[in-house]
Amino acid sequence: MEKILIIAVSALGLTGAAYAAEVEGVVTSYNPATKMIVLESGVAFHLNDGVQLDNLQPGGKVMITYDDGTTDATAVSVVE
Repeated sequence: MEKILIIAVSALGLTGAAYAAEVEGVVTSYNPATKMIVLESGVAFHLNDGVQLDNLQPGGKVMITYDDGTTDATAVSVVE
């Protein structure tokens, strides 16, 4: 019985976990109206609410943190 309880609690803990991934790339375009950023690789990311973009210019290098399995960016930082 104790093993079943431990397994059940472990499984419930994992179901709510969101996995984050990161990608580094060069910006080809950014549209503030649609909150879309496109990298040289052709991958487009939608910026989640609250993501701030300071000093972002086309041709600039960025690191994007996003929800794995989606293209929803949770953070964007300019790489010097």
